[in-house]
Amino acid sequence: MKDNFLLFPRQQFSQICLVSATMSMAVLFNGCGSQQSSQYEATSKATITWRVPYYESDRTNDKRPRYEEFESVSLTSINGVKPEGAVRQDDQGVWWPKEPPRPTVDDIEGGKKKPYEKIGAPEALRQVEYRVKYNKDGERINLPTNHAVYRQVIKAYPDVPLNFTMGVNNGSVTKATPITNVTN
Repeated sequence: MKDNFLLFPRQQFSQICLVSATMSMAVLFNGCGSQQSSQYEATSKATITWRVPYYESDRTNDKRPRYEEFESVSLTSINGVKPEGAVRQDDQGVWWPKEPPRPTVDDIEGGKKKPYEKIGAPEALRQVEYRVKYNKDGERINLPTNHAVYRQVIKAYPDVPLNFTMGVNNGSVTKATPITNVTN
């Protein structure tokens, strides 16, 4: 009796699910390739931004505050080398700039959009953007990546050629593997 309310019979439903999953995987892996290069670099862009949450009501009940951003500062490191202006290196090997000035009380109060908003505590938001640059057919390619790839690239730089595994539609680098020469 329950099968009367199904859009498709059970066997046909299973087949549709299998075909859908196969097509999804094909789309996901479409354009995922690899690229070898001996000329590359990895960059990390560390950004510190002061932001303040503004709550519509009591902080404990308002799960989605509105954030207002204030002063921000960024620092880019190439191949893990300490850049000018860096003040410290974290446990992940990322170089950080000096923290920007904390917003003043006047700045924070001026960020209110509605008179009944409650102001939260200022927080220094820390973000890192990782990128890999490499040469391909005379063109310089610059793609986003993750921390693991960044570390692998800076460890290999400048002597070890790398094989870069690309993400979906070749829009990112998901893996960097050293190319070792095999001799017989």
